[in-house]
Amino acid sequence: MSRSPLRIVLDYHDRTKHRLDGYAQGPDTLDWDAQPDPFRRYDEASLIDLPLLADQQTLPYRALSEAATIAAHPLTLHNVAVLLETSVALSAWKHYGTARWSLRVNPSSGNLHPTETYVVAVGVEGLRDGVYHYRADLHALEQRCRFDAGSNAEPALHIGFSSVHWREAWKYGERAFRYCQHDVGHAMAAISYGAAALGWSVGTELHWGDAALATLLGLDREADFQQVEQEHSDVLLRVHTAQTYSTQPSEALELLAWAQGGHWQGKANRLDPKPLYHWPVIDEVAAASERPVPTDMQTETQIPPVMVESVPMLASACTRSAAELLRRRRSAQAFDGTTWLPLDAFLRMLDQLVARPRFAPWNALPWAPRLHLVLFIHRVEGLAPGLYALPRSEHGLALMRDQMRAEFQWQTVSAAPDTVPLYQLLLARAERTIARLSCQQAIAGDSCFSVAMLAEFEPVLAAGPWRYRELFWEAGSLGQSLYLEAEAAGVRGTGIGCYFDDPVHELLGLTDHTLQSLYHFTVGGPLVDHRITTLPPYPAKLR
Repeated sequence: MSRSPLRIVLDYHDRTKHRLDGYAQGPDTLDWDAQPDPFRRYDEASLIDLPLLADQQTLPYRALSEAATIAAHPLTLHNVAVLLETSVALSAWKHYGTARWSLRVNPSSGNLHPTETYVVAVGVEGLRDGVYHYRADLHALEQRCRFDAGSNAEPALHIGFSSVHWREAWKYGERAFRYCQHDVGHAMAAISYGAAALGWSVGTELHWGDAALATLLGLDREADFQQVEQEHSDVLLRVHTAQTYSTQPSEALELLAWAQGGHWQGKANRLDPKPLYHWPVIDEVAAASERPVPTDMQTETQIPPVMVESVPMLASACTRSAAELLRRRRSAQAFDGTTWLPLDAFLRMLDQLVARPRFAPWNALPWAPRLHLVLFIHRVEGLAPGLYALPRSEHGLALMRDQMRAEFQWQTVSAAPDTVPLYQLLLARAERTIARLSCQQAIAGDSCFSVAMLAEFEPVLAAGPWRYRELFWEAGSLGQSLYLEAEAAGVRGTGIGCYFDDPVHELLGLTDHTLQSLYHFTVGGPLVDHRITTLPPYPAKLR
């Protein structure tokens, strides 16, 4: 019997859980010399070189969370270049022995970067109307489509994301679809932060179905993808500037018509000429979780009153510019196991996870919070080591208390302000426990604290299987906020996608699919390998 899309998604999630007696299915061997090309390009497409301008931006990082309005930059090609440089560009090259690899501003599981970025521009000064693919390796735009119409339309800037699932599956096998969605969430948040530094804001256009978005971005053009890895359309963001306005589904149809009638160019390159494996279950869950058209816009975009907007955020002590901090984000490889995080820095991190829809990155997630945090606190000044909870809504609090172990204390942490609903569940040293649950990774226990992100799961998916992807996007956005706040506090963070799913649930007392752990994260004092040389991201542009 054929299974429903919901059943396929639930089965995939259970199938790809790591267990104490075995990991999710993945490749038996890896040939690192035959790793897929980390950069997609479109041969024969016109190339527009972008300037490096982020160093000229002086807005302090702390201003992104202050109530004062940031003056909006004009919608020009140079400011689009700044947006891309501070969100999805290369941040450095690393060199060790004969190995050389790049890092990017937006994080990715295993530094594999399955997420591709597209720019859809109308009325942008210095940029012809059309669809562009962003070349992160060159900090350049490839023009994929030139619009014939639209020159008299209102200005509009869109950022689209797609995923090359094979880039991630090459290393992680069947679980890779999860990681691709994490990465989309990180990229969405990165764009949101980069836009905020320009005085812009970001909205997510949920009325675009996956098929229509694939047409807009040119991903369904079979002749351009012959015998190469396909890209799956994920999400379209609308960047709001002083010159742009809210978009409606009717305007989206006009944009789609321009793409369908435009002049396309470029052929996608082959990323892996000799793939050794194929994971059909990824194609299956991708199809089952596709967003249809139309969707219920009222339901999708309703922001409940619990998402506070008027309560000021806790102040940041960071003195760096936003552009500098956004580009210096790094994933820690190991922690020292001795660093203690000041309480005020810790509370600031948690305060940034409160969903305030007018601020980055939450303006890119137009739905009520669906993810809530369980924290394993090891070394935070003023807090006893143990297990804590941070529900991100009243509904989340009720759900966690109902679903988790009855013996948990749920004692309010008096040191936390009202905006940070932190609860003490159990006092105990948990470094070894969380390290074991995180696939035996010491980094989870050597940190100041680790986080398990619990998603409101099966009831949310029942309203639309495509929300499976949205849950991971929210998890990635939470991770991006923690990454940046860790850097601002002088420590470092790293996402953890490898953990033993059901043993985590068992520890917390979860017995069904009402809540599921979707992502782990950890923050601490980093150990830096000084044998590795760091080089600038675009040395050719600096000469």
